[in-house]
Parts: sequence; structure tokens; C-alpha cells
Amino acid sequence: MYNSRDYDDPEERNRQIMLEGTRVLERTGESIARSEQIAVETETIGNEVISELGQQRESLLRTRGRLENANTQLDYTKSVLKKMGRNVIYNKLILILIIVIEVLILISLSYLKIFKK
Repeated sequence: MYNSRDYDDPEERNRQIMLEGTRVLERTGESIARSEQIAVETETIGNEVISELGQQRESLLRTRGRLENANTQLDYTKSVLKKMGRNVIYNKLILILIIVIEVLILISLSYLKIFKK
């Protein structure tokens, strides 16, 4: 960068140092500009991610509400099915009782008819 003759002239030497300092400042300014651009892009991406996460949160909350509602409906359906099962058993028992009573009545009538003649 510096020639040996540059050192002979102090004014030229100061000029070269100043030019080198200017080039360093320009590179630093370009680096800062690139860093600022990256920061802006990163902020934009971060805002988009936050927005998308908010939408996903709302969607998950709606889904959770629907699942809770479905769970409540399933519990209600389960209790209705249990009641229906009990009613079926009661109806069968009543039907068996009616058949037993009819058989007893038939046996009684047959007995009375045969032995009361």
C-alpha cells in the first residue's frame, strides 16, 4: 500500500493514511447498511411468524372448544345409551314375567277344567 517514496513526503503519507481511513469507513458503512437490511428482513420475518402463530393459536382454541363440546355430547350420549340398555333389560324382565303369569293362568285353567268336571 505504501511505497518507500511515500514515507519521504509527510504530506503524501498523511494523504495515504487519510485515503485508507476513508476506504475503511466506506467498507464499515457498507457493512452497517447490509446489517441494517438483514435486521429489517429479520424483523419482517419475525412479524410474519408472530402473526401466523397468533392465527394458529386461535385455530387451536376453536378446535379445543369443539373437542370439549364433542366430549360433552359423547358423555350425554353415553348416559342415554345406558338408560336405553336398562330399559331393554326391564322390558325383557316384564315380558318374561307376563309370559310366566300367562303360563300359570293356563296351567290353572287346565287344572280347573280337568279336575272340576
